[in-house]
Amino acid sequence: MRRENEVVRTEWSIQDLAKAAGTTSRTLRHYGQLGLLPPSRIGTNGYRYYDQGSLVRLQRILLLRELGLGLPVIAEVLAGEQDSGTALRTHLELLRQEQERIRRQIESVHTTLHKTERGEPLMAAEVFDGFDHTQYKDEVIERWGKDAYESGDRWWRSMSEAEQKQFQQTQADIAADFGRARAAGLAPDSAEVQAITARHFRWVGIGWQGRPVAKEAFIGLGEMYVADPRFTANYDVHGAGTAELIRDAMRVYAETHL
Repeated sequence: MRRENEVVRTEWSIQDLAKAAGTTSRTLRHYGQLGLLPPSRIGTNGYRYYDQGSLVRLQRILLLRELGLGLPVIAEVLAGEQDSGTALRTHLELLRQEQERIRRQIESVHTTLHKTERGEPLMAAEVFDGFDHTQYKDEVIERWGKDAYESGDRWWRSMSEAEQKQFQQTQADIAADFGRARAAGLAPDSAEVQAITARHFRWVGIGWQGRPVAKEAFIGLGEMYVADPRFTANYDVHGAGTAELIRDAMRVYAETHL
């Protein structure tokens, strides 16, 4: 609610807009250079100013970034939306979809935690409910190239629902076994942990569709499990430090067998 004496603003400097949005002036200038967020006017002093329409547009950009879209894709989305009302309704619908996806993820993690603590078997459909591989499309393309994403996407979509669930269940079982090994205090180079890592290596190979899993790539993947909080959270649901155990075990396996 607006306070009685609060002045209604119709224009913001780049510094004020950046502060209000929780971003930086440098980021806003970058968006401007890409044509995503042009200033509503440029003062005689060369300063950039933004109007209320700019606020709505920046809100849209930040939402789409949070949803995992890259800047080129965001530019295409914004170019196709001329009506601000339509854009806001689409914005609201995306937020609701994201809210529902997060709710499902929360329920999934609760179920995984509950079953892990009680020693009950995990089901892939429960563990991965609310997770969507396509949300990282732009990130995969940026890291490994468009061909890598499209090849993986075709492979995944070519599988039946039962095959997809089996692939996910295999990963869930492996992650749970790593968690039990961590809880038992087993070392990364122990025979038990290395046997689990061998299963993980074969699982990765299936996902890579027969392409050789090189030593450096396998080690790098293990490093990502710890460096990327999304991977860490997925594995550490089986106990804090599980992702680190997997990373270290993968390095040992790679240096020994690859």
